[in-house]
Amino acid sequence: MTFADISRRTFLMGAARLGAVTVAGMPLIGTSHGQQVASGSGVLHRKIPASDETIPAIGLGSWITFNVGNDPVLLKNCADVMGAFFAGGGKMIDSSPMYGSSQATIGHGLASLGINRQQVFATDKVWTRDEKGGADQISQTAENWGISRFDLLQVHNMLDWEDQLPLLQDKKNAGALRYVGVTTSHERRHDLLGVIMERAPLDFIQVTYNPLDRAVENRILPMAQERGMGVIINRPFRGGHLTKALRGTPLPGFAAELGAQSWAQLILKYIISHPAVTCAIPATTRVDHMRENLAAAMQDAGTNTNTNAQYSVLPDEKMRHAIATAIGNAL
Repeated sequence: MTFADISRRTFLMGAARLGAVTVAGMPLIGTSHGQQVASGSGVLHRKIPASDETIPAIGLGSWITFNVGNDPVLLKNCADVMGAFFAGGGKMIDSSPMYGSSQATIGHGLASLGINRQQVFATDKVWTRDEKGGADQISQTAENWGISRFDLLQVHNMLDWEDQLPLLQDKKNAGALRYVGVTTSHERRHDLLGVIMERAPLDFIQVTYNPLDRAVENRILPMAQERGMGVIINRPFRGGHLTKALRGTPLPGFAAELGAQSWAQLILKYIISHPAVTCAIPATTRVDHMRENLAAAMQDAGTNTNTNAQYSVLPDEKMRHAIATAIGNAL
């Protein structure tokens, strides 16, 4: 299975059928938070500290949602989600050998959509206790995706990190990998994560962060900024439990000032407004939710029709506090 190279015209025609547009080649501007974003319309981009490359601030996770086996209906549904993601300007897709058939599902989607390799920031993980098994796992992962090289590989949940990180670093040094990182979804592992961040030359870390799970604000996110590490945010909606718990609760009045039309968008705006965060990777099985997630990071400012005041795509520190308070009170 391999990527099919397609012309820009063909890709844009596909994007039009999905009701969205692709954003590329935009100049960078600063924000009040000292972050780098893409100017003009489209999805906000963030700078990767290790290289100054930029990627869209909203990516696509695959935990649970893409573990669909060989079911043709579910595979098509996942491909449709991926199609909406790329058509809307998304780029980073994240997976892991731990996620069942998710890697093969991604490979199926990329091939069936005919996505150009340059449209994808391919992000996956090593997850093994076998100190010599990482290389074989990477080869299998690449076959599942249908690609020859990943942009980012991470040690999943820091499993056997002392053996696996050198392997990833060697691949990077050899030009077979662009970035190296580690991940965790658990606050109890933050102490170990901090140790690894101090010892290893990481390009990325991946952690859980949202208006309720904020432990990384204390040490991990500041350390990432200090050491020039990109930050990927997993489980922004607590695996969907957070948005489900908020279902039926009216949005706070200030949401309109941010252009947020749902709790999911308000949560994502909170997350990507932190100056250390590079990309959030919500997972979804629905095309409409995919578009909703991307819309949370649209660069265009707008006007509140009630107050005639301009709103920006991201909340400031005062508004971030209001978002966390509103969600805490709602639950």
